[in-house]
Amino acid sequence: MAYDPAVLRRASGRLEDARKSRQEALERRRKQLFARLPELADIDRQLRGTILDIIRSSLRSGVDPGPALRVVKDRNMVLQDRQAELLRSAGYPPDALADTPACKACGDTGWVGTRMCSCLRALCAEEQVKELSKLLDLGEQSFDSFSLDWYSPLPWTGETIPPRENMEFICELCLNYAQKFGKFYFKNLFLSGNPGLGKTFLSACIARTVAEKGFSVVYDTAVNVFARFEEQKFSKSVEEGREAQGETRRYLGCDLLILDDLGSEMTTPFVQSALYTLVNTRLTRGLSTVISSNLSMDGVRSRYAGQTASRLEGEYRVLRFYGEDIRLLRKKKL
Repeated sequence: MAYDPAVLRRASGRLEDARKSRQEALERRRKQLFARLPELADIDRQLRGTILDIIRSSLRSGVDPGPALRVVKDRNMVLQDRQAELLRSAGYPPDALADTPACKACGDTGWVGTRMCSCLRALCAEEQVKELSKLLDLGEQSFDSFSLDWYSPLPWTGETIPPRENMEFICELCLNYAQKFGKFYFKNLFLSGNPGLGKTFLSACIARTVAEKGFSVVYDTAVNVFARFEEQKFSKSVEEGREAQGETRRYLGCDLLILDDLGSEMTTPFVQSALYTLVNTRLTRGLSTVISSNLSMDGVRSRYAGQTASRLEGEYRVLRFYGEDIRLLRKKKL
């Protein structure tokens, strides 16, 4: 999963902070118990020091430490039983003095070999939702809060079904897409329709649900995305170019890219090329993309190169939004 480096850094920091907090709490508990029960401190010193002494002695003399270690192991079992008895008498569990990691799979490192552990992945998901919230105001944007009341139940000119029935179908499809992400029949969605019909809202709902499931999600507007591609290619600043390159890698490699407001950008030859690269690379890699646009498919064909338009029309499930502008309807109710 291609998480934003900033997201991964914050999640790793939280994991490390939690580990340090547990160790500090353990040290405080050890001091309190040792002061209250001096015998515990003596047992702890014996358990910690004996094996090290034997290994050091064996290394100096060149003998096999195995027999001595077996003797010590038997004695340590007696010490551990006494330690557990003392802890229980003080109202603590037998492992109260053990430095037990919160995650046994990775030992609180966040990684099992080269694979990200589920504990770090969960923190990345939380940080990613926070990051998306800055852009999409995810406080209220969820499938549960999506309302069909703004869409007319009456017939709509030129359409076979009313706007509300159409949106009920679209919302259900988007919900299934998000909940079954990676296993749903459609990998890519194209949300098409006039402004104010809920395309960005549903995109945010998808982003939130998929991010909460632990997948890497990147949301950005078409204007920003193509500006980053341009900075990567033409920036005179090494630092800015490197930063832009990192962003474009995220666009190309994240599990889900949500490209908002396609068609709002200036359609230069460079943008045409960048859009083809973006769409084709993600299709080739089998990665999922959701695009929202005020353009119809006819508008896409007239605005973009044939290869790009063909991929958008052939590889994306087009969802057509129609009805009254919700922003205007809300304004009238104020």
